Amino acid sequence: MKNGLLILFVCLIIIYPISIFAEEPIFITKSSTMNKIIFDGKWSFETEWKQSSLKEINTENGIIYLRISHQDEFVFVFLDVLPDKQMDRIADKSIICFDTKNNKSEYPDTDDYCFVAAMGKQTGMTLQGGSKIPTNNYFKNIKNHQDMIAIGGMSDKHDRYTKTPHASYEFKIPTELIGRSDNYGFYTSVFDYNSEKVFSWPSIDSKKSHIIPSPSKWGDVISPDKTLPEMPLPLVILSVLLISVIGITRKMGFSRSGYQVG
Repeated sequence: MKNGLLILFVCLIIIYPISIFAEEPIFITKSSTMNKIIFDGKWSFETEWKQSSLKEINTENGIIYLRISHQDEFVFVFLDVLPDKQMDRIADKSIICFDTKNNKSEYPDTDDYCFVAAMGKQTGMTLQGGSKIPTNNYFKNIKNHQDMIAIGGMSDKHDRYTKTPHASYEFKIPTELIGRSDNYGFYTSVFDYNSEKVFSWPSIDSKKSHIIPSPSKWGDVISPDKTLPEMPLPLVILSVLLISVIGITRKMGFSRSGYQVG
């Protein structure tokens, strides 16, 4: 028992410094209410996006709330951009990107997808990596999946965080396109045309709205396995630690028995 606690303590010491220097991953949750979303680019009723995981993106101008969930064959993303209080139709934009294999490649390849939503525009845009043109960030424009939705609007009286009208973006991404994975590479940014500023996660210094950084700089969206099941965050962390403890304990056992452990 004492050995197990000691190993767990060592695991925490190893894991803790990593979290200091890298962006903490976003954990995706399963929902049973995403089929009730009204895709109009805003928080349409009080409980609309309540059943989703939450990530606060702190910027110099205020907080952006990122909410993400999955249900059935789709991943759902909502960006609540509190700092952007002026509607600039088409000019205000948001983008979300998935590295479906999370291979952190230096240049986008064919398993990297980005989805663009523009303020007040009903139709979004799909980009796929693998292009050889650097001016397009090595992405190419492809035909939208018939069930993909990317739309921008202005949240107001039903918004969970403030009733003051502000920009927000809704996405519905088919897993048929991005696949089912336990760990996506992930990047998101919003462009506020009025302030001419780009806000992103992970935070990457850029003053140009069209710049998509290398997938090697993206963060992670994590689910426990490739079917994107629901699993509370504390249970996920506990499972990872237990697996580590079991693995280390087994190695110690093999060592004591005289077997060489590589």
